[in-house]
Amino acid sequence: MTGTTPGTPRVLRAMNDRAALELLLAHGSLSRSRIGRLTGLSKPTASQLLARLEAAGLVRVTGASRGRPGPNAQLYSLDPAAAHVAGLDVTATRIRAAVADITGRTVGSFEVPAPGRSGALGPSGPSGASGRQPAGPVVRQVVAAVDGAAGAAGLTRSALHRVVIGTPGAFDPRTGRLRYASHLPGWHSPDLLEELAAALPMPLEYDNDVNLAAVAEQRLGAARGHDDFVLLWNEQGLGAALVLGGRLHRGWTGGAGEVGFLPVPGAPLVRQVARANRGGFQELAGAQALLRTARELGIEPPSGRDGEAAAELLARAVERAGPEAGQDGGGQDGGDGPYGELLRRAATGLATGLAALVAVLDPELIVLSGGVLAAGGEVLRTLVQRELAELAAPRPRLVLGAVTGDPVLNGALESALATTRDEVFDTSR
Repeated sequence: MTGTTPGTPRVLRAMNDRAALELLLAHGSLSRSRIGRLTGLSKPTASQLLARLEAAGLVRVTGASRGRPGPNAQLYSLDPAAAHVAGLDVTATRIRAAVADITGRTVGSFEVPAPGRSGALGPSGPSGASGRQPAGPVVRQVVAAVDGAAGAAGLTRSALHRVVIGTPGAFDPRTGRLRYASHLPGWHSPDLLEELAAALPMPLEYDNDVNLAAVAEQRLGAARGHDDFVLLWNEQGLGAALVLGGRLHRGWTGGAGEVGFLPVPGAPLVRQVARANRGGFQELAGAQALLRTARELGIEPPSGRDGEAAAELLARAVERAGPEAGQDGGGQDGGDGPYGELLRRAATGLATGLAALVAVLDPELIVLSGGVLAAGGEVLRTLVQRELAELAAPRPRLVLGAVTGDPVLNGALESALATTRDEVFDTSR
């Protein structure tokens, strides 16, 4: 609340307004008397507050209470039209966008294919040509995704207060260039952020996709109430998000959590990891490693992209080995067949990398997320927990991610909503 003096009536009104808006956000609909009781305000003050917020377009009357003696009381709710935000989840194959209103309800979504790879070079391409990749196709696809989601919500892009874009890797805050994601053609142009800002007229923010999955779990899922946790993500690649003291730790270049590059025992030492776009932990426990292990055990893995095939393979392993595979013995193959062995090797590889993170960070909680880990379910979680207890001195609790669907997209929306609510709910401006 810049430009105000603490203790002035204007500041006190703004504080009361914010408290009431947060209550409506948490409870949905409330009567004037209920808001008064929850905030400690008198009935006349609560009435003035609601009239003020209604005039500002922040709340509206949505009905009346019934079933009690006396006149029905009007019920107030946040006005969903007060603000809208968009979130984007970018992968190497598609760009998925969604729009949410100020209450957090998703009101529109849209998906477009990623820009084609024809002629595109990654950061490790010949003659170091990544800086000359044209940004135009990426900008067009991002704008198309935003416009499609806004259109599905009955809006235009100009009605959006903020857009948060989640990508693999991270944009270096010093250079504005995307790092650690050579598999995204077109996203490494030095002009990309400027061109996106010119094409989209609202505030734009960028974050690592795994960081946004952690935001979703912290606000909506398994990490609610936890200030120190690690989220391990496994889909097409391995990554982690580090939440310390309630805040995401991004590192000096934005690369904190790029654990796929982590050297680990049991995997060959990879040098020039940025150029190779792979590292020890990825080689030991990533999707490709899981498929390779399956072949070694005489299991023919499913076809398709590595992450999708690995997820299908783990789901099959859990089904064949049975839920008892996470315990001593058990399962259709007695826990000793190839599928049981596949699960045990997968757990050992994951625990090996996690042990390094646990030794440095000592988190309270580890959240396992992403399609591959979700497919392993409780059986894989139990095996990883057991292995980690053997490899690390601290013993954090392991849980499966609770945000289903698209955690990255949910996190992008939650991130955009948090900042937008701070702006829209501040009535002292």
